[in-house]
Amino acid sequence: MERSRIHDSRGFTLIEIMVVVVILGILAAIIVPKFLSRPDEAKVTKAKVDIKSLEEALGLFKLDNGFYPSTEQGLQALVSKPETGRIPTRFPDGGYLKRVPADPWDTPFVYLSPGRQNRDFDLISYGADGQAGGEGFNADINSWELD
Repeated sequence: MERSRIHDSRGFTLIEIMVVVVILGILAAIIVPKFLSRPDEAKVTKAKVDIKSLEEALGLFKLDNGFYPSTEQGLQALVSKPETGRIPTRFPDGGYLKRVPADPWDTPFVYLSPGRQNRDFDLISYGADGQAGGEGFNADINSWELD
């Protein structure tokens, strides 16, 4: 009885293996490109979150001091008390941030105060290419577009 079971079992034929490999190849061709764009999407989301965090820190700076840091003082004014320009009188020990983050592409955020968009300040990440303008993942991420 045992002997007949062994002779009845068969392995996969070459055709069956080739069909499975072709199906896996087709699935990979469809699915892999979708996963490859995920890191770029995550970087765009992180840049937006970082801009919102910087806006909150700038809001605290203004709440304490009555003004936003100048363009010249930059975002570094959130880490250490500025020594030039208008000096804040109520700067907390330890500042508002431990360090100024770079955008997810390791490029500094652009800070302008007053802003060009009829706002108190502008925060900009130039996207994946690090250049003004662009489309897709190279597009600028602007604080005034996140409101």
